[in-house]
Amino acid sequence: MSSKPFLNVLAGRKTAVPPVWMMRQAGRYLPEYMRVRGQAGSFLNLCYNPELAAEVTLQPIRRFGFDAAIIFSDILVIPHALGQELAFKEGEGPVLAPINDGAGIAGLETNGFLERLSPVFEALERVSSALGDETALIGFCGAPWTVATYMVGGRGSSDQKAARMMAYQNEEDFSRLMDILVDASIAYLTAQVKAGAEAVQVFDSWAGNLPEPEFEKWCTEPMRLIREGLAENCPEVPVIGFPRAAGEKYLPYVQRSGVSAVSLDSSMSTRWAAEHLQPLVPVQGNLDPLLVVSGGRAMEREVRRIRDDLSGGGHIFNLGHGLVPETPPEHVARVIEILRESV
Repeated sequence: MSSKPFLNVLAGRKTAVPPVWMMRQAGRYLPEYMRVRGQAGSFLNLCYNPELAAEVTLQPIRRFGFDAAIIFSDILVIPHALGQELAFKEGEGPVLAPINDGAGIAGLETNGFLERLSPVFEALERVSSALGDETALIGFCGAPWTVATYMVGGRGSSDQKAARMMAYQNEEDFSRLMDILVDASIAYLTAQVKAGAEAVQVFDSWAGNLPEPEFEKWCTEPMRLIREGLAENCPEVPVIGFPRAAGEKYLPYVQRSGVSAVSLDSSMSTRWAAEHLQPLVPVQGNLDPLLVVSGGRAMEREVRRIRDDLSGGGHIFNLGHGLVPETPPEHVARVIEILRESV
């Protein structure tokens, strides 16, 4: 038994109260985060400043007492470390110089990749040494498919058209890009574990737009390869998959990828998950982030419903996606209070 409830659930043990953390728990809804963000000067500077990245990672732990911290970074540090130009523009989000052919892929700089990410590993070491005995530390990366959609399209989009068209029309080059991202993800997660991460989560935020055959090829199979590659280097470290909006494809994803746990988006039926997924792996989720903005009875009712629906198996309470900037911090505190009210 670990002293950390989050790790106990991932190890297949039931807990009387579900451990809780929230995606984007370090973010713009916290005034203390905004002060540090101002010090950093830019979002990317914040990601690459170990002292400041560690500080914002620890802020929600100090304020709310979450059961896990997740290192502050971004899924696009992988393409940036591979040499792709990246900027975060106010009002636009991430903007990259698109890579959509063999020449662009061949120009990616795999040599020195981990060295360029050393600030992330230093931040992990700082957080690991600062956390208490009951709080776990999570590392993460973006899934190859989701990262590739930004690399090929140059920015986020509602339909990931550029990456999907490249995968259909130029599968050989797209497969080469995905192979690079699988290898980079394994190396990056392994280094995060060596720096102190006790579990990792792989975010496939754009999985939901893929048809079933492409979902298997570009989401499930890469996740299986990452999980197996990480297991060779760090066999005891659990891997949480998050194929957002995958719907009925969640089940084959869990069965074929071999993930240790799966995170559910807000559209997933918790009763379906309890019947089909919890017998296989612990589940994580899945409160609508906008309910945390709203607060009140609607939020409280849904927190209790999710907790009760998933009480029969391994459950880590979380959101169906990340906290949004307009979230009142007191509503986050109220979610935690409800979950622990029976203790």
